[in-house]
Amino acid sequence: MYDGKGERFFKGIVFDLDGTLLNTLEDIADSVNAALNKYGFPGHPLEAYRYFVGDGVRALTERALPLGAKDERTIAACAEAYLAHYRTNWNRYTRPYEGVDEMLDGLTDMGLSLAILSNKPDDLTQSCAKTFLDRWQFDPLVGQKKGIPRKPDPTAAQQIVSRFRVSANRVMYLGDSGVDMQTALNAGMYPVGALWGFRTGEELTGAGAKRLISRPPELLKFSDTDLSNIERL
Repeated sequence: MYDGKGERFFKGIVFDLDGTLLNTLEDIADSVNAALNKYGFPGHPLEAYRYFVGDGVRALTERALPLGAKDERTIAACAEAYLAHYRTNWNRYTRPYEGVDEMLDGLTDMGLSLAILSNKPDDLTQSCAKTFLDRWQFDPLVGQKKGIPRKPDPTAAQQIVSRFRVSANRVMYLGDSGVDMQTALNAGMYPVGALWGFRTGEELTGAGAKRLISRPPELLKFSDTDLSNIERL
């Protein structure tokens, strides 16, 4: 890998959380279905939630509700019920994806700056990271909160780049959805799609992914690209 003769091109990596570092889908699905059942609506199979998640709690709830029940009052009530259930049941099945530990260990050894940017509520983002990813330093660790627009708005991503003190084009964004790829492009980052997550390679490529990887450790060799080879990317 890196032999010390050249300077690595990439200086930092920003990660999505759900579907990229952690498989959270089953706990999310269970909690949304519980909220739907509370108000007399039918739930959905697990696979449906692959396409419901990614744009925050309100969008998740609205997508899960049946046609004719998507008024603001119902969306708000179901979103509140979902969060109440999820905040006490978020870690029943959630686990890091296989190979994430190897990837993060390798990136840490390389000295790259690491951060997380998620559309999951910030308190839950912090809880997930503290429970499952506490071995590694993510600075900053950012979830959805008031005053910061959700992805794909680039505001939070640009703030992270500023913290890294590097040019945006020398930062990768690894995510599993079109929203993540759009975020990377909007912020001037290099978009990398995670094929083990919730969405398809077609979605990732269509949204602008410049590279797709099948397993987390594949990111290590790519992260070693030096300045002399950057034109090959």
